[in-house]
Amino acid sequence: MSKKIVLTGGGTAGHVTPNMALIPRLRELQYEITYMGSYDGIEKELMENYGIPYYGIATGKFRRYFDPKNFSDPFRVLKGMREAKRYLREIKPDVVFSKGGFVSVPVVRAAASLGIPCIIHESDMTPGLANKLCIPVAKKVCCNFPETFNMLPTSKAVLTGSPIRKELAEGSKEAGYRLCGFDASKPVIMVVGGSLGSAAVNQAVRDVLPELLKDFQVVHLCGRDKMDNLLLTTPGYRQFEYVQAQMKDIFAMADIVISRAGANAISELLALKKPNILIPLPASSSRGDQILNAKSYEAQGFSIVIDEDDLTNKLFLEKIHELYCNRDTYIGAMSRSTQRDAVGKIIDLIEDAVAGKMS
Repeated sequence: MSKKIVLTGGGTAGHVTPNMALIPRLRELQYEITYMGSYDGIEKELMENYGIPYYGIATGKFRRYFDPKNFSDPFRVLKGMREAKRYLREIKPDVVFSKGGFVSVPVVRAAASLGIPCIIHESDMTPGLANKLCIPVAKKVCCNFPETFNMLPTSKAVLTGSPIRKELAEGSKEAGYRLCGFDASKPVIMVVGGSLGSAAVNQAVRDVLPELLKDFQVVHLCGRDKMDNLLLTTPGYRQFEYVQAQMKDIFAMADIVISRAGANAISELLALKKPNILIPLPASSSRGDQILNAKSYEAQGFSIVIDEDDLTNKLFLEKIHELYCNRDTYIGAMSRSTQRDAVGKIIDLIEDAVAGKMS
C-alpha cells in the first residue's frame, strides 16, 4: 500500500524550498506527493518544475497592520479551508507537512479536522503568526534554532534544523562563470534579497556598484520585476530576477554573499560555509524575526550584520572589504558548527506519523 503525503507552504520561496529539500528522500521512500498552495503563488511555479500534482486554494494574509483586506481575508481563509478539506478527502493523505506561510493555515486546520496528522516547521527563532495558528492542532513542531524550543509546547517541539536542498552543495564554479559571463580574475559577490527581492538591498548594492566593480564581480538576484535595465550591459555585473537550477553553480562561484536574514537563506549560507553580510528586514517592516536570526549568526561568528537604518555607502563598502579580507575566519567558524541532519530527522517524524507512532 502506497504512502501519501501532502506538502504545503508558500507566499515566498522561503516557505517552499525546505519542502523541496524533502522531495528526493520522500520519492526514494515511494511516497505519493501532492502539494497544496495558493492559486498563483511562487509555490505553484516551483512545484510544476518537480512534476508534482498541485491543488490551489483560496488564501488570506494575516497582517499586523490595518488594511481593508483584513475584513475580507478571513472569509478567504474559510473558503480555503473548505477547498482544502474537499481536496484532502479526495487525496486521502497519511500525513501533512507544512512549512508555514499564510497558505498553510487552511490546509493544516482542515487536515486536523479530518484526523490527518500534521507536522509543521518553524524556521525563524520566534514562531510566525501562521504557525501560531497551526501549532494547537499539529502533532509535532520542528524548529531551526535552539532558542525556539522554549517557545513551543514541550510535547510537540523537535529541534531539527532547516532542511537544505542537497544539490546546492553540488554546483560548479566554472558553470557559474559561464552563466554570468565572469572569469577568475576577480572574486565574486553574490547578492540575494529574497525571492521577492529587496528594494533597499538592491539600491544599496547599485549605489556602490562602480566602486565594487573595481575589485569584484557581482551576481545579483534582485527579485521579480526588480532588474535595472540601465545596468544590463555593465561588465562584471549580472542580474537575475530569480534562479532555481543554476543556484548551485552561483553558490559555488561566490566568494562572499550579501543577503537578507530569512532563516532558510542563512541556513543555506551556513551549510555551504559562505562568508556573508546580513542586512535583516527592519522591525518597522516585519515582526523582527530577521533581526533575531542575524544577531544569532553574528554572535556565533558566522556573519557581519548591518542594520538597514544604518546603511551608508561608506559603511557598506568597508564591511564588504572587511568580510572578504577575513573570509577564512568566518569559514572556520561555520566549519566548527555542528551540522544537523534536518532532512533525516523530519523524514523520521513523517514516517512515525504514517506508522501511527505519533501521539
